Amino acid sequence: MVIVSHSATRVVTCDNGENVQFLICDSGVIFIERALYGRTDGTTCREGRPANQLTDTQCSKTGTLEFLSEVFEVNTEVFRTSDPCVGIYKYLETTYTCLPATRSITCEGSDVQLEFDEGTIQIHSANYGRRDQLVCSFNRPANQHQVTGYVNLYLLLTHSYDGKRQCDVPVSNSLYGDPCVGTYKYLVVAYTCG
Repeated sequence: MVIVSHSATRVVTCDNGENVQFLICDSGVIFIERALYGRTDGTTCREGRPANQLTDTQCSKTGTLEFLSEVFEVNTEVFRTSDPCVGIYKYLETTYTCLPATRSITCEGSDVQLEFDEGTIQIHSANYGRRDQLVCSFNRPANQHQVTGYVNLYLLLTHSYDGKRQCDVPVSNSLYGDPCVGTYKYLVVAYTCG
């Protein structure tokens, strides 16, 4: 179910273990405003459920927003590692907007220059690692571009570069650690002019 309101999109995915929630922007980048896994009302995703599975309307899993800030396609099964309300039928509810941001991808061992002629840099997301086999794979052995994982560098890069007009950002394990040893990595930064 997708409900659009004032440029924000609300997506609700019922937790049956098979549904996958996709967050999609035609252009720009996804900015997640709110995310909830649990239940806050008795009507959402109630179809075919007994009343006793809808009674606790004040349960939610902590860390849902932080988790979704790093992925934009998720099966609700990943949230079942700890159950915020045992016996209650849950759903994943996400509200997001599409920001008209610039997206930069830079391979490991290189530098990226972020700049604007007017205004200052506002970083919206930054991830270092590998989520795609094709990105930064040219002339690399197959074992170096297997999808393995990444680290979220949002806080580090916003602290270092937000508010500047231009900056050079090195892409290196020595600065960010190595989230996937043996894999050739890349940095993805989404930013706008503030």
